[in-house]
Amino acid sequence: MIIGVLGPKGSYTEKAAQQWLTEKRINECGSKCNNGPEDDSLSLQYCEDIQDVFSFIRDGSLDLGLVPVENSIEGSVGITLDMLLEHDVTIVGETVVAIEHCLLSKGRKEDIRIILSHPQALAQCRHFLKENFKGVELRTTGSTSHAARLATEFEEMAAIASRESAQTYGLNVLLSNIQDREHNHTRFLTIVRSDHPATYPKQNGGDCAYKTSIIVYLDRDRPGALYDILGEFSLRKINLTRIESRPSKKTLGDYLFYVDLEGNTSDDIIKEAIYNVESKVGMLKMLGSYPAFKPV
Repeated sequence: MIIGVLGPKGSYTEKAAQQWLTEKRINECGSKCNNGPEDDSLSLQYCEDIQDVFSFIRDGSLDLGLVPVENSIEGSVGITLDMLLEHDVTIVGETVVAIEHCLLSKGRKEDIRIILSHPQALAQCRHFLKENFKGVELRTTGSTSHAARLATEFEEMAAIASRESAQTYGLNVLLSNIQDREHNHTRFLTIVRSDHPATYPKQNGGDCAYKTSIIVYLDRDRPGALYDILGEFSLRKINLTRIESRPSKKTLGDYLFYVDLEGNTSDDIIKEAIYNVESKVGMLKMLGSYPAFKPV
């Protein structure tokens, strides 16, 4: 099984993939199960950016991929939401990774003239950067580990990345825990091509809690339209864990809604709610039902 993650080696997405595989293994066959991330049947493929993960899943180069979808400090990852709409993928899992950003460099703190990282990481450290590196040039990269690899080229360059990246690329950890909030977590989704569900081994049922994710488009704005949709879930006491609007890119003020809810589409009550919602909207896209994250 080939799993796509943001590269190069040492990215938070790679950590998410390893964590998800461990969680999945333990949930399926207990802590004594021998098949884990180190299994020879599993192989990581490093991608330059989130778009590449989706593209490689589409053309069959990857069996599944992991992508970041939201962060506790900066909110949703817009490109991931857009790709979920544009590509025929199914969500089959999720995991949440604790993020500890570090400032990495070959040189000294006082020598830094350029700081590189993924846009989300730079945003999560916005106040730190303004207070400590005002006037320093900030450059964006495809991933935090890509920033770490680039930072090996010159001593006046630094990267915002993980401790693992420092070890991987031989950089010094100048400062640790530099994110603007102490508790920083990113949620990652595991996705497969919608017409290749067999590439993902089915998880045992049992008492595992599930989430279902959908995208809805109202097609036309009218008073109470969103209320009518949410009412279908409220009426059946279905808990919505997340709802977010995203521009449809058709015209200003026109939005899609991304909704996560508790439950599985195999549950009659979920089927009924989604059936009724679909009759009230211009478009409803099913993204999948999958085991909800549960810390091991």
